[in-house]
Amino acid sequence: MIGPISQAFSFAKRENRPALLTYIVAGDNTKKNSLKILKSISKYADICELGFPHNTPIADGGQIQTSSYRAIKNGTKFKDVFKIVESFKKSKFSKPIILMGYFNMVLQYGESKFLKDCKKNKVDGLIIVDLPWPENKKFAKKCKKSSISFIQLISPTTSKNRLKSIIKDSHEMIYYISMLSTTGGKLKVSPFRIISNYKKIKRINPTKNCVIGFGITKKNIKDLKAADGLVVGSAICKEITNSLKKRQNPVTKVSNMVKNLKDKIL
Repeated sequence: MIGPISQAFSFAKRENRPALLTYIVAGDNTKKNSLKILKSISKYADICELGFPHNTPIADGGQIQTSSYRAIKNGTKFKDVFKIVESFKKSKFSKPIILMGYFNMVLQYGESKFLKDCKKNKVDGLIIVDLPWPENKKFAKKCKKSSISFIQLISPTTSKNRLKSIIKDSHEMIYYISMLSTTGGKLKVSPFRIISNYKKIKRINPTKNCVIGFGITKKNIKDLKAADGLVVGSAICKEITNSLKKRQNPVTKVSNMVKNLKDKIL
């Protein structure tokens, strides 16, 4: 049976465009507002990524760290993340949801309890940044048993043999990190080069959905349209920060921004 993440990609392909994936941190800028933001952007996004706030994020740049800091300050815990997911899944424009975070938090929560709560609250996928292949094989199998997609990460330095193994073991989606940087860094590689590298990955298995993330903004998103999907995270977190500084409504500002991103890839 085709899963919700694969269905989202199929829908985008029928519209002859890449899927739009958005990322926000759960609990930013308040628990209530992060749910409102999720609901408002899901009208335009195909898949929503939700980060669990972390005080020592390895791969996250300044924008996401700022969002995490606000969420932690608001007292956002795992139970709150699951409450946000549960409420979102009951909403009118509900979309597939992917939780993103770090494995030490999963271990602290309890691996079995975490997967049980993911399944109960209809989490569709997981990105565990610090759990690479092949170390993730055991956990990925547990995810599959719970009907949760484990999303593998690949980068420009991943060797061809390793790529083949990762793609073979991947579930509904692969995440290609466009450049060697933390999230939100300025795109140091030309979109042409990113797409060229991306096409080499796609040739290994054209049927696997592969998204591009890191450094994507409204300025360059159009140049990356050849991908199956595009992830925008830091730019959205930055928009939340800017709207709070200007005392504007982050829900409205982010919703307008995501609509604008969607318009650029149609």
